Amino acid sequence: MGGTQPSFPIVTLKKEHLVVVTGGNTGIGYETAKWIAMMGARVIIACRSEERARAAIENMQIEFKEEKTKTTAGLCTYDTLSVEFMALDLASMKSVQTFINDFTAKESHLNLLICNAGIAICGQAYTEDDFESMFQVNYLGHFLIVTKLLPMMLKSGSDCRVVMVTSDSHEVAKFDLENAQGRQHTKESFPRHEYYGNTKLYQIMQMFSLNRKLRNTDVSVISVHPGLVDTEVTRGFSDFLFWNMYFKVYKWLGLSKTPFEGATTVINAAVNPKYHRSRDCYFVDLKETEPSNDANADVSSPNM
Repeated sequence: MGGTQPSFPIVTLKKEHLVVVTGGNTGIGYETAKWIAMMGARVIIACRSEERARAAIENMQIEFKEEKTKTTAGLCTYDTLSVEFMALDLASMKSVQTFINDFTAKESHLNLLICNAGIAICGQAYTEDDFESMFQVNYLGHFLIVTKLLPMMLKSGSDCRVVMVTSDSHEVAKFDLENAQGRQHTKESFPRHEYYGNTKLYQIMQMFSLNRKLRNTDVSVISVHPGLVDTEVTRGFSDFLFWNMYFKVYKWLGLSKTPFEGATTVINAAVNPKYHRSRDCYFVDLKETEPSNDANADVSSPNM
């Protein structure tokens, strides 16, 4: 953390406070999972590679011990963090369903679900399920997880939250269900930034839709834009000259964020007590702001 003080509250969480972070082995997800675990929660990082997850958990334990040499204020009193791995490949609906089945078979509750994993500005490609890859990984896989785990969250006590890690790229998107898979484009003409933005628009639309249904419950859904963060998500830029150069210039100017800086808004939305039962919140740089008008459109569709 380089001596930077957290800009989110360090709250005391019980070990029974169960948290799932998709993509929790790297980048924003890693920092989010680590800090929430350091507050005392039991955290499951859901990702593809068990090897990378185990290495991430080992690093978390080392960094936890280092952090405790600086300060113990607010950090849990355990000797080791309670962090576990579960397999999840969002590019495979079979893997998503297996994750849901395994989770519901062994767990009785869920307090916090952070939909963090994602890919960005990728070229035209389709998953084994024949969905556009960004659509499935960023939106559809998470949609299924949220839908299937909501019944458990509704029975998990007060202040349960779903946090959608979205992007301000939703502002360039449009809701176009007929062309959601981009098949009308060739590989050369595929507008990857627009289709990435579409997936983030769908996530925020899902937030509004779910909150209308969850209004009188203890489960709330929140969206967060973490900023342009230097993480593995930028791997999608490598074969796209404009965005590759844009990100390099952004980074050279010192405008990109570290994974910890990007995670602060996510963690704040996830644990800050003042957001108990807060709904339809979209946070940027720790502040609540308004998403695009399209994001709050009341679209009657089974997929939204």
